[in-house]
Amino acid sequence: MQVSSASSTSSASGAQSSSEIAKLQKQLRQLTDELKNVATSDMDAKAKKQRVEALQAQIQMVQAQIEAIQRQNQQAQIEKQKQAELAKAQKAAETQTKQNNSATPGRQRTPGLGENVDTFA
Repeated sequence: MQVSSASSTSSASGAQSSSEIAKLQKQLRQLTDELKNVATSDMDAKAKKQRVEALQAQIQMVQAQIEAIQRQNQQAQIEKQKQAELAKAQKAAETQTKQNNSATPGRQRTPGLGENVDTFA
């Protein structure tokens, strides 16, 4: 059985990665079943050992692919959350700036203070 290739560097969307994980999990079950069948087969000891080692290596590769996709999804989710928080902070800053600008449209002078200064010599 061949191990399907799942590129952990591709930018798969959530649906694509879920589909890829499901496909890999199915493959993992097939490899595990095949490993169980080897244990009960009538192969000679040397061939059985080689087959078990090959299947174990394939199982590890499939597990690594699943983990890579899950890590990628987690990183994408963290990045999405950071972007949302940044957008929220920027919007809050813009709102605050607008409120500050509308509350004080330029410095208004208080009439009578500082306009007439008498100097005595």
